[in-house]
Amino acid sequence: MKQSEIKDFFERERERMVNDQLIFRGISDESVLAAMAKVPREKFVLSEDIHLSYRDGPLPIGQHQTISQPYIVAYMTEAMDLNQDSTVLEIGTGSGYQTAVLAECVKHVTTIEIIPELAARSRHVLENTLNYKNITFFEGDAYDGCQVGKTFDRIILTAAPINVPDALFDQLAPGGKLLAPVGTVVQELVLFMKGRDSSWIREKLMDVRFVPLTGKTLQEKSGP
Repeated sequence: MKQSEIKDFFERERERMVNDQLIFRGISDESVLAAMAKVPREKFVLSEDIHLSYRDGPLPIGQHQTISQPYIVAYMTEAMDLNQDSTVLEIGTGSGYQTAVLAECVKHVTTIEIIPELAARSRHVLENTLNYKNITFFEGDAYDGCQVGKTFDRIILTAAPINVPDALFDQLAPGGKLLAPVGTVVQELVLFMKGRDSSWIREKLMDVRFVPLTGKTLQEKSGP
């Protein structure tokens, strides 16, 4: 198959995914749909799974981690209510697919990955293959928050802690939103909303299943 034919094939698969998996299930945010229609998921999966790039489910990416189902990526992105001025902290770069979708929707993404092999691979794809300029990368444990020491409009966790570390809540700007799958085997996807007076609203969105967040967070209980 020629390169042009391969490109056309994946573009058709991406369009089908947007229509059949996202719009059909109620994803309606135009910026999210545009990002999902643009980001080439085939660049983020393992070579042996490239023919499954747009399947309606997660895929393994090595190191006991997965790339999330496209619908879940779109749902979580839409739930954070992003705009082009938003700054986002992502905990768990993983494959980098969610990172790329966020980068299409916001001003800047800061992303942290604890597994060195995944951190290197996703950074190469995002910086070198896809040429994103609005992403800052860190490798390490995010239990103590992001080392840049600033606040963010939105924070998203793409792996599940038992409880969200206090340091992440501290780095959320007033009026901001933090989205995380929380729990053990089956988790609750929870949206935390921080008031201008530092009050909190906690809203359960759905039951989900994510790989566990590794690092010090596994041993700690914290958060509102």
